[in-house]
Amino acid sequence: MRIIIVGCGRMGAALARTLGLRGHAVTVVDTDPTAFERLDTAIHCATVVGVGFDREVLLQAGIRRADGLAAVTASDETNVVAARLAGQVFHVPRVVARLYDPGKAEIYHRLGLQTIAPVTWGINRIADLLSYSQLDPILSLGSDVDIVEVDIPPQLVGRSVKDLTIPTEAHIVSISRGGRTFLPSLGTVFQAGDMVHVAMLAASADRVKALLGLG
Repeated sequence: MRIIIVGCGRMGAALARTLGLRGHAVTVVDTDPTAFERLDTAIHCATVVGVGFDREVLLQAGIRRADGLAAVTASDETNVVAARLAGQVFHVPRVVARLYDPGKAEIYHRLGLQTIAPVTWGINRIADLLSYSQLDPILSLGSDVDIVEVDIPPQLVGRSVKDLTIPTEAHIVSISRGGRTFLPSLGTVFQAGDMVHVAMLAASADRVKALLGLG
């Protein structure tokens, strides 16, 4: 894939390295040419000096052929403008913007812009580490949704997936049983020994625990 990264700070440089190691063609854009010194010299990345939301700069970076763009500068405004320009004007298939202000992240998410809010993500992860939890997060999707793994407690054996579903807050995505994993329906009945994966809002952890009898 051809990926453009706007911003060559610590995150941008690390992202360029990770994507380069995965075999993607990476172009990094930054207003400061010395910022490119952060790039791993073992990974080949094209570089363009300029403002990340300038049309000519993006054209020079190859945005017409780009498969994805990540805007990760230190400015929320720059990231949003660059991401919206990439998605709405150049129709780049995959666009992500980093935002420091959680309030802005929610607003732009409602407008269809995929955002990553490190502050919100960090708060949730630190709270998890400081708090004892019987829900084991195995994956975070953005800053608000977790995939958690949990063994079905005895009191839910014989109950159905529907009983552990909270619309718009928590859904069972898979059940592991007898050495195999499958996608359940709302009517699937839990059995002793089941391990389930739940996609849930991080803010809904207490409600999920209550349904599981863990709270």
